[in-house]
Amino acid sequence: MSDSVVFQSVVSKKPPHVVKAKGVYMTVEKNGETFELLDGVTGAAVGALGAGDEEVFEIINEAAKNSFYTYPSLIGNQHSENLAQFYIDHSPKGAFASALWCCSGSEANENAMKIIRQYWLEKGNTKKIKFMSRETSYHGFTLGALSISSNGRAELFKDSLIDQAKCPKMPVCYPYRNQKDGQSEEEYTQELLDAAEKLIIESDPETIASLTVETLPGSSLGTVPPPKGYLPGLRRLCDKYDILFHLDEVMCGTGRSNPNGGLNCWENFLEPGQFPDIQTVGKTLGSGYVTIAGILVGPKVKAAYDAGSGTIVGSHTYASHGFNCAVALGIQKKIIREGLTKNIFEKGNKMGALLKAKLLESGEKNIVGDVRGIGGFWSVEFVKDKKTKEILSKELDVGHKMQDFCFARGLNVMGMQGCKDNIKGEGDFILLAPSFVISDEDVEEIVKRLLLAIEDCSEWLISEGAFTK
Repeated sequence: MSDSVVFQSVVSKKPPHVVKAKGVYMTVEKNGETFELLDGVTGAAVGALGAGDEEVFEIINEAAKNSFYTYPSLIGNQHSENLAQFYIDHSPKGAFASALWCCSGSEANENAMKIIRQYWLEKGNTKKIKFMSRETSYHGFTLGALSISSNGRAELFKDSLIDQAKCPKMPVCYPYRNQKDGQSEEEYTQELLDAAEKLIIESDPETIASLTVETLPGSSLGTVPPPKGYLPGLRRLCDKYDILFHLDEVMCGTGRSNPNGGLNCWENFLEPGQFPDIQTVGKTLGSGYVTIAGILVGPKVKAAYDAGSGTIVGSHTYASHGFNCAVALGIQKKIIREGLTKNIFEKGNKMGALLKAKLLESGEKNIVGDVRGIGGFWSVEFVKDKKTKEILSKELDVGHKMQDFCFARGLNVMGMQGCKDNIKGEGDFILLAPSFVISDEDVEEIVKRLLLAIEDCSEWLISEGAFTK
């Protein structure tokens, strides 16, 4: 395989290339050979409609005919207004009042930080300069987004980040490893909330602008659903100390994990009447057909701008791009019309239940320590010992090896390291995030191929002397 001329990821070799795709399957070329893969992760939890959707081609053609580029700070477009209104209308009443559209999740979180900072300046508060977040988190690859993240990907750039004294990190929410034996779910939740409040007080609440968490973490930790009362408790802490509550749903949101056939993952967890003040979204918003992400703005934040300067400082060339917004809106209307958020919630939970039954409840010895997730977003964590939860050696790189074993079995997944210690890169897992259009047969095939790949990996570990069956 020749060197890649695209300066991304591994630049010393050319990665596999997709040559065609339809629905939940794609054909990939690697080293001159072609392979058919069942797409179990849709890139990075991006796909909603599957590949080659004929109606989307019509949506794209219509958008191309009826959208015109303008610089957003000078002349707007109705397509971006319509998409914002759609998201507001398909969220619980009172949740959101406005939206800004951009090109990636990193850009969304970067803009969210700027919106938050300006919000406090609009209110005449110059002291709110700290962005509180969580250990073992990932919010994007721009420098601001990396500053509120906590993982090994930020280490290379740590000297260029925002002063970490301005980015305090509360403990990760990780029941599988951190909930103590005999500790109830309620007790663990309270422990986390007490730690968060302690950090707020120690960091001086008068200086904290926002608190950011991933509703359902993705590549940082692996789809850990928050324990009962955790997100509502954080919302109350933000209210108590006058801090903006920012939920990052770039990976888990926009229909991937919604229990009501809607858009927002937090509807699984927040109490009635509780909403984030700022929410970032992306991935399935454009289903990979267009590059689009967004920042959803709550009524309180919008009101401060309305009562203040009435303007946003700064602009991006392709912000609220008319064509992208028109295509995304057409895609979202199709998803809602065909009940696909309900489908992925049902089929995804079936996939998770099957994996738990096969890998956790069967009692068989294997390398799976935990299966976790909700709706269309799941993870499988691998360990050396199921009882002690001892991790496999970092040098074995089992997360990425599992990706390779799955590839060989005709399944596309995302392999990761770092769930136990993200800075050191310890702890292996894979992510599953299939398209919303999956069928029962697709679910069964994903589970079948994954089980075969896990068996392959187990045999390899035995040959390496790293695992005893």
